[in-house]
Amino acid sequence: METQEFISRSHLDAATLNVWIDEEWLIPRASGSARQFSDADLARALLIRDLKLDLGVNDEGVAIILHLLDQLHGLRSLVRDIHAIETTDRARDSG
Repeated sequence: METQEFISRSHLDAATLNVWIDEEWLIPRASGSARQFSDADLARALLIRDLKLDLGVNDEGVAIILHLLDQLHGLRSLVRDIHAIETTDRARDSG
């Protein structure tokens, strides 16, 4: 989705969105001169908004939480890859 739709769906203002992009809390894809946001970006923006507004987490806390979530996501992906390799190896060994 493009920036205007993202702003509308996330209930952010453009200035806040730009700060979050500068902080690298959100990293949209560049498509020509436009920014493109995914549904995952939207979910992340809503999480950041909830952390800041509903839970009162400061910017440093948000950065730490996002870093930990990114690590968790990376580890889950790694475990999935390892599981796929083990499954393939078992199928090959039994076949």
